[in-house]
Amino acid sequence: MKHSKRIFVAAIAALCAVGAPAFAQDKWPSKPIKYIVPFPPGGTTDILARLISAKLATALGQPVLVENKAGAGGNIGSDFVAKSAPDGYTILGGTISSHAINASMYKTMPYDPIKDFQPITLIGTNANVLIVDPKSPYKTAQELIAAAKAKPGSISFASAGAGTSQHLSGELFKAMAGIDMVHVPYKGSAPAIQDVMGGQVPMMFDTTVVAAPHVKSGNVRALAVTSSKRVKGMETIPPLAEAGVPGYQLVSWQGIFAPAGTPKDIVTRLNAELVKIIAMPDVRERLDTLGVDPVANSPEEFSAFQKAELAKWAKVVKDAKIEAN
Repeated sequence: MKHSKRIFVAAIAALCAVGAPAFAQDKWPSKPIKYIVPFPPGGTTDILARLISAKLATALGQPVLVENKAGAGGNIGSDFVAKSAPDGYTILGGTISSHAINASMYKTMPYDPIKDFQPITLIGTNANVLIVDPKSPYKTAQELIAAAKAKPGSISFASAGAGTSQHLSGELFKAMAGIDMVHVPYKGSAPAIQDVMGGQVPMMFDTTVVAAPHVKSGNVRALAVTSSKRVKGMETIPPLAEAGVPGYQLVSWQGIFAPAGTPKDIVTRLNAELVKIIAMPDVRERLDTLGVDPVANSPEEFSAFQKAELAKWAKVVKDAKIEAN
């Protein structure tokens, strides 16, 4: 009996030894993670993704690969993530556009911005900036408004795409300033701002993240910011509320989501690592230069914030009668 018992114990030990590597391989993360950016390279979401992904890769011990899946104001890339396996290997750079505005802008949506996603953390908020070609005759927002009123429909404005915060900034500007302008949607911030710099389009609203370097280099002229107060690092640029459009305010935001159903322990780990990353001095310094006010909250706080934003922008879009075009 003793001999038989020894054989049984040895057999169990052997099975455990064989099973151990297989179990270890299941520990998350055991392979690269995709960080989907639903906009083209060079825009705000892309810039932040590349800043964060390198740090996240170090923290998790696996590559974090940024992939751009642009189109439909962030809907295409967001839909890809919504339909991805909820296993922690696909995350999304979600925005005010993809997860708040678009639900009211588009008649049909391929995903539900609440039910199809698990919020991880809100990276931060940022203002947009009203910019023009440096050779433009407009030196102030008031001069631009006066020109638009003198010749209704003669001035066009570019945006990163229909439904983006850049687009909404322009539509609110039109409504609150009592002017008529033509919207010219682009496939992302990068090509739009290039055409503003080249004089092909007179003006646009873009995020501080994208616009700040061009403002500082003199490639564009900044006339106003969309926040209610001045932006750190761009203190010489007045808010639109002080520059001809009383009461104007629009603040954009950037966050990170996973597909709905992602295991809680993975969500908790991702949140913890991302909060640490956003608090790093070099990351904070970079966010300051980009005009981003960092937040780094919990999944529950981000979820509550997103729901409030959905309701807020549904009312704005309805009251202003704005549609994706």
